[in-house]
Amino acid sequence: MFLAGFLFLFIIVTITASSQLGNKITFGGNDLDPDAKLQGIVDNPKRFRLSVYLALVEHGAIIALAIVMFVVFGPYSLILGSVWLIARLVEGLINFNSQKNYWGLLNLAGQYSGTSGAEKEAVSDSCRTIVETKNYRFSFAQVLFSIGTLSYSIVFVTSGVVLSIIGYFGIVASLLYGLGNVTIVVKLRMNAVAGLVGLLIFIFEAVLGVWLIYSSLFIL
Repeated sequence: MFLAGFLFLFIIVTITASSQLGNKITFGGNDLDPDAKLQGIVDNPKRFRLSVYLALVEHGAIIALAIVMFVVFGPYSLILGSVWLIARLVEGLINFNSQKNYWGLLNLAGQYSGTSGAEKEAVSDSCRTIVETKNYRFSFAQVLFSIGTLSYSIVFVTSGVVLSIIGYFGIVASLLYGLGNVTIVVKLRMNAVAGLVGLLIFIFEAVLGVWLIYSSLFIL
């Protein structure tokens, strides 16, 4: 339980750090400036590399967390535990693959700085395609994340192994977050909704992580 709690908090820290370094999710033509993105990489390639490294570490932590949570809580419901395990493993693998393609922006940035006119515009369009594809895949992966989170939140409520209020909070947050990302996957573009409920998920995972660590040290 301590390891599970630590991983929840570790994931929050790494995804926040990676986002602050530029590896964040943006949607829609008005939200993405490929020229600024490429120029930012040209100006500070080390910052870009670090953002990707942190994202890869975060995706690896998600896979580790999926396994740890299954070991700890799977016995309370093998079916729901399996749903969590499969959903979050696939989520982590999707995001790993997306980061591999995203790394290609480093090469595009090199081309961008040495071209002009129509060729520079073509490089910019390629950047937009890579980033928007990554963001779309992320939203699909977050639907899987919501399914997995809903599964264990139900386990928390029905088993009593975790405070019921945390479980109920997880059920509400995962349902809202899942619906918010579905709107993006089906191109309804309700990005503000997904962003707002994403904050609920961050709060839920932070509270759950702290509770798991506390309970492993002082309750069990």
